[in-house]
Amino acid sequence: MGKTALIFGASGVTGWSFVNEILEDYPEKGVWDKVHALTNRPLSQEDSMWKRDPRLNVVSGIDLLKGSQEELENELKSKVEGVEHVTHVYYLAFKASKDLHQELLDAVDMFKRSTIAIDHLSPGLEFVVLQTGAKLYGCHLLAAVPEYVSSPGISPPLKESMPRIKQPYSDMLFYHPQLDWITDYSADKKWNWCDTRPDIIIGFVPNQNFYSLGTVLGIYFSLYRAVEGEGAEVVFPGTDKSWKAQSIDSSSDMIARQTLHLSLKLPDSAKGQGYNVADATYPSTWKEKWPALAGYFGLKGVGPQEGKKGVEIRKYINENIEVWKELEKKHGLKKGIADSDLTFTGFEYFLMTQFDFDRHYDMTKMYATGFKEEQTPLEAWSTVFDRMRAGKLMP
Repeated sequence: MGKTALIFGASGVTGWSFVNEILEDYPEKGVWDKVHALTNRPLSQEDSMWKRDPRLNVVSGIDLLKGSQEELENELKSKVEGVEHVTHVYYLAFKASKDLHQELLDAVDMFKRSTIAIDHLSPGLEFVVLQTGAKLYGCHLLAAVPEYVSSPGISPPLKESMPRIKQPYSDMLFYHPQLDWITDYSADKKWNWCDTRPDIIIGFVPNQNFYSLGTVLGIYFSLYRAVEGEGAEVVFPGTDKSWKAQSIDSSSDMIARQTLHLSLKLPDSAKGQGYNVADATYPSTWKEKWPALAGYFGLKGVGPQEGKKGVEIRKYINENIEVWKELEKKHGLKKGIADSDLTFTGFEYFLMTQFDFDRHYDMTKMYATGFKEEQTPLEAWSTVFDRMRAGKLMP
């Protein structure tokens, strides 16, 4: 018997790639018998862009916060045919909110309720993955506040063994109660688990997302070319410091591959450990990436220059939204992607301007498990842009 995967948050910026990699038989043919792709919002097979495969079961409309624990379990049992055969759970669900306290409460409850449900319903459960992220290292607090991070502050390369960030900021991060809860809950369980820690996630999203830098930049570059013309210079929208800051992209495809590898290969002795997941063992900068990404669209990407300030991406999109609507008509694009209410306004400004410090990962632990693949930033980003074109999200 092969494995059966259940993915919470399957249509999200990482979840999509998990389903895709399993359907592409990663790491090898014969491993996966079934994949249940759970989404909160409706998602059709056609819109998902996953290939048609009898192993795929798309289940939409399950609200992990609705009803009692028993009612949630009954809903999963009735809607997820074969849930009793699930062996591997990948928890990638997230309910974004501008109310950070409510976001924390929801995140912890969703993870608890879903994990308990599958533990009760799936007697053959072997592995659970919780995806966390770079906030565990205090990256979201920015370099200006190192006193909030355990000494010596944000000091790359960032390792999984680094201590937790200090209070009160540790109390505002839902990863900590999620990790503490599963550590206690799983203590007497036969199944194994780990948490994975991507940095900024670069991935394809078929039906929009709260945070998707790949989607926003694909729209921006396409629009910029339409307005300014092929070969136009497009100035990096960040600062000189953010232009040179080192990091390692975490593409959704590589996150999926590394996570699937961990869930199939980790021994029981590694139960509950955390792993950085990212595209390579070496860092890169926007100085390297921006010209390459702009070149994909026939543009010339240049860095911050005296007298040439990069435009704010969201402002540029809003100011030229009528041009985008013409592109939608001309190329038969999906409507409402560029100005979607589901997008957290201004997040791209924060990521490309405020992240102006080195925060690259130490990838030793991940690659010590036997995983060998790496990819360049252009390979990762071009895959996202190719999928956006195929999915009619950009021309």
